[in-house]
Amino acid sequence: AMYIAAAVNTKQRLLPAVSALRDAIGTKVEEWKDIIKIGRTHMQDATPLTLGQEWSGYEAGLNDDIERVEDALKGVYKLALGGTAVGTGINSAPDFAEAAAAEIAQLTGLPFITAPNKFTVQGAHDALVQLSGALRTLAVSLYKIGNDVRLMSCGPRAGFAELLIPENEPGSSIMPGKVNPTQAEALTMIAVQVMANDVAVGFGGAGGYLEMNVYKPLLIFNIIHSITILSDGCINFRKFLVEGTKPNLKKIREYVDRSLMLVTALAPVIGYDKASKIAHFAIDNDLTLKAAALQLGYVTEEEFDRVVDPAKMVKPYVAAGK
Repeated sequence: AMYIAAAVNTKQRLLPAVSALRDAIGTKVEEWKDIIKIGRTHMQDATPLTLGQEWSGYEAGLNDDIERVEDALKGVYKLALGGTAVGTGINSAPDFAEAAAAEIAQLTGLPFITAPNKFTVQGAHDALVQLSGALRTLAVSLYKIGNDVRLMSCGPRAGFAELLIPENEPGSSIMPGKVNPTQAEALTMIAVQVMANDVAVGFGGAGGYLEMNVYKPLLIFNIIHSITILSDGCINFRKFLVEGTKPNLKKIREYVDRSLMLVTALAPVIGYDKASKIAHFAIDNDLTLKAAALQLGYVTEEEFDRVVDPAKMVKPYVAAGK
């Protein structure tokens, strides 16, 4: 029953919810494919990419998570039914296990089979542990997405403010006009809970002494809980945040124009050391990158304009000023 419940809920509730979120993000990837923004590594300015490229990472990550969950279900489809007391099948009717699994498969539309070795699926529940691990990995992906959205939408005047998120409710009882990223916050809390549930499932899976694992209630409670909150979280995050989120084009462009890390494009032309001196000179003297490069005399204005082009830098094969 545990395996049936886990598989049915995963296939009918979780995977459709994650797939819909992935597809909604994919829509944004296409819409934002030409919006150039500044990347960030170590929470510091980095080279540019498009907003679509950034979000394509979220889309691809969720697609990988779906594949991991699907792969984990292969073990969950193997039923212990018919193993009876200790896995030998004592007092079980001939062909009962095969017939029962076939009937369950027909009723659910899922490829359940009788486990070829009943001792492993009764003394241990590794398939459920693996499924929980896949749910945890999905939670980790969602945690990153939620936190990235919180960062990109923080503001509106003193933060990144690159994304304009939907105003679903008043943000504060004391600060009028405040918009909080509540859906992103809810998603990250769900992710943390799923990670915690997986810890419990791990200990439950390790509780299979000899021929029987008695931690079944602990295992299935936490797995179904994870499936339920992940499903609801993906649905709400998609409906109430992703679908209504818009780019703040003015702010995004401002960051690109002011970025010093565009100097990276000059490194193949004038060398890393000179490019680094340009960046530091610009910082120390409150200059634009172009002004610093020209004052230091490392490039001409024509060379700078040809090489330092954000539109070129978002493509993979940019080197030597080409």
